[in-house]
Amino acid sequence: MQRYIGMDVHANSCSFAIIDHKGKTVGQAVVETNGAALIEYLKTIAGQKNVCMEEGTQSAWLYEILSPHLNDVVVTRVEKKSKGNKDDISDAFKLAQRLRIGDVLPVYKEKGQFSELRAQSDVYGKLTSDSVRVQCRLKPLFRSRGVSTSAVQLFNPEQREQCVKQLPWSYQSAALQIYQQYDAVEQTRQQAQELLKKACYKHPISSILQTAPGLGPVRVAQLMSIVVTPYRFRSSRQLWAYSGLAIVMRSSSDWVKTANGWQRVNLEKTRGLNRDYNRTLKCIFKGAATTVIQRRMQPLYDDYEKQLQHGTKPPLAKLTLARRIASTVLAMWKSKEKYDPDKYRTKR
Repeated sequence: MQRYIGMDVHANSCSFAIIDHKGKTVGQAVVETNGAALIEYLKTIAGQKNVCMEEGTQSAWLYEILSPHLNDVVVTRVEKKSKGNKDDISDAFKLAQRLRIGDVLPVYKEKGQFSELRAQSDVYGKLTSDSVRVQCRLKPLFRSRGVSTSAVQLFNPEQREQCVKQLPWSYQSAALQIYQQYDAVEQTRQQAQELLKKACYKHPISSILQTAPGLGPVRVAQLMSIVVTPYRFRSSRQLWAYSGLAIVMRSSSDWVKTANGWQRVNLEKTRGLNRDYNRTLKCIFKGAATTVIQRRMQPLYDDYEKQLQHGTKPPLAKLTLARRIASTVLAMWKSKEKYDPDKYRTKR
């Protein structure tokens, strides 16, 4: 007896909608957002219980505490809200129906042994964004007064005083206040980076992944916290799609009627990258490709140069390089072997 349960989560309450395998309504309820209360309510539901909820602030916590008591827990991406009337119970019923017909795209929520690493990676990412945000406040302040300075000069502590003196006296105090904010955020970010590295070094696989071209301890830590296990991906193509590196072809109106019936014609298709991906993971592999190009790391850099010589545009050549790094990392993680440039040469 299958029960499909939609769960609309909010800070104070969770709305439940229950249907059976035929789509018939079995029940509905509103329960306080409390771990013990949610578990007690779900125990009162008979049959095999399958729960679906949207991804949000509390989805990871709810996934962890509810999984042991249910047959299946699915966390899906937030659906674009449709026009018309809306309430919590109707949203829960929509989730239950989507789960019943298999119209949900699950979001991976298992943390395994990387719980601490994922928490540290999340904090480091937020502090990095805050640091960049403060930098973006400081640069326009100088630019608005016609002061031309490079980023190296602007954020070098030794040249800071000289840069501030170029501003009119009425703007110097404002610049110093933003500098104080930048120093505080940057100091906290560096501390978070050290804690992230320590959490990364606790896992033996990190020393293996750091031998991959373009990957350092910070990128490896972020990679491990996102992927968790390489066996999520059967092949490298699935990892490419998850990282936003998969090429998508689109065509329309490609059938014409002839004397022999409908035939498909070869039209020029629009090409682009998939838009449903993990942005941090894409930054990791694209950043690794940039490092390989800048440092001319062999033998990957030779392949990049050959692509340019054959007329490939630099962005596409860099994309190919990022995909090869992703495939290499996945193979290294599965086999637990360090990067071997000679083995890469033999496979080409």
